[in-house]
Amino acid sequence: MKRALISVSDKSGIVELAQVLHQEGVEIISTGGTAKLLTDNDIPVIGISEITGFPECLGGRVKTLQPKIHGGILANRKIEDHMKEAEELGIPMIDLVVVNLYPFKATILKPGVTMADAIENIDIGGVTLIRAAGKNSDSVLLLTDPTDYPSYIELSKKNWIDDSFRKKMALKGFRHTAQYDTLISHYLAKELGDNDLPDQLSLTYEKQQSLRYGENPHQSAAFYREISLLDGRLSGAEQLHGKELSYNNIADASAAIEMIREFTEPTVVALKHANPCGVGTGENIGAAYQRAYKADPVSIFGGIVVSNGEINSSTAEEMNKIFLEIIIAPSFSEEALTILKKKKNLRLLRISNISKPTSSEPYFHKKVDGGLLIQEADLHKIDEETFKVVTEAQPSDREWADLNLAWRVVKHAKSNAIVVVKDGATQGVGAGQTSRIWAVDNALDRSKSSTEGSVLASDAFFPFSDSVEKAHAAGVTAIIQPGGSVRDQDSIDVCNQHGISMVFTGMRHFKH
Repeated sequence: MKRALISVSDKSGIVELAQVLHQEGVEIISTGGTAKLLTDNDIPVIGISEITGFPECLGGRVKTLQPKIHGGILANRKIEDHMKEAEELGIPMIDLVVVNLYPFKATILKPGVTMADAIENIDIGGVTLIRAAGKNSDSVLLLTDPTDYPSYIELSKKNWIDDSFRKKMALKGFRHTAQYDTLISHYLAKELGDNDLPDQLSLTYEKQQSLRYGENPHQSAAFYREISLLDGRLSGAEQLHGKELSYNNIADASAAIEMIREFTEPTVVALKHANPCGVGTGENIGAAYQRAYKADPVSIFGGIVVSNGEINSSTAEEMNKIFLEIIIAPSFSEEALTILKKKKNLRLLRISNISKPTSSEPYFHKKVDGGLLIQEADLHKIDEETFKVVTEAQPSDREWADLNLAWRVVKHAKSNAIVVVKDGATQGVGAGQTSRIWAVDNALDRSKSSTEGSVLASDAFFPFSDSVEKAHAAGVTAIIQPGGSVRDQDSIDVCNQHGISMVFTGMRHFKH
């Protein structure tokens, strides 16, 4: 290692690294603020202009974009003609490139940032240096992450900078620039209002944590977060207590949070294996929890509970009577935390803006064999103005309230889905069935109290008379469904025969 080029925006650990290089007799070439920092710390530096014979210009936009720099990085030491030509042109070989990029991510995350500020923080020379060093990693070592400096120093002391380390650092560099370009394209698309599904798609996430395992112990797993979406999101949750979240915990918590955003009134959602098992609304969170619990006191055991209001001490006492995996809320009173923390494994998550609307890029991604399915997220909010009563009977005010709740819940249950609701709480949820009549059977059979006077929601067409007959026999008095089947009239006729009101929403909510 004879010569290094150091040009960094993130100067963490750079002085310590440069001191080691200097002690090892490595000649250091540097630019701008990095050169000044090293000089101020008594580390000899050769300015970039001394190598290029050309001043840094255009306000620092052009510094390293020059043949004497990139020639020294890209020259293949194994090709005699490369080395001969470099010598003739006076191009010094560069063996180590230490570089990281203008802080584009930090810039766009600042409140009120302008597009001009963002564009000014798009790095050009640094990306080119990284790509050049990465391409020629057989001869040039690339360091882009300050956390790798100690590893280099340790290996250097042992005189053991092997090919494996070089390749690993090159890969890290290419991942660095790939994320950088993806952030730029996402930012520009958002600013330009380009929300179409593009012909080329790049996604970028950052690892939040490694997980013990995935859905099953033999599967490795990790949790990655979106770059800019933390406020009001699961990835930005503050864990106040309990064991580390598992893969299944995170998946279920996400489903529960998506559902709670449907509600503005005090609401508690109990969820198990990605399906709601109890949803209750009430005048306060305590009442809502009681309704959610009573909806299915069996399935809630070992489940997840999410609230859109503060958990107080009395509600915490009730929650502590059963085994729960996770409780999620925008806040917990101090007394509630004291009570809930008595269970050492109970995970408590605080998401202060839990009801915040979802991303301005509302897409849902699903990995499939050999590809990726992408669709707009199902963010449609209930709008009673678009509902159409198609029967002779009209829903009462109480039934309208329960239909409203049932429709919001069935949207989040796996298809085929049927939800039965009565008095502001679910009574039964039939989800993930291959036959809709089986979903009806499940929802009615799981009801833990009388279904007389209840309402029923179906996530998709409800055209056959047999389902309506079963609902009538169980005491259902109102049904809500999308409508639009060629056999709609069959179910309408049976509803009219039994005095059941039926509402068409005009929108389906399949969830697979």
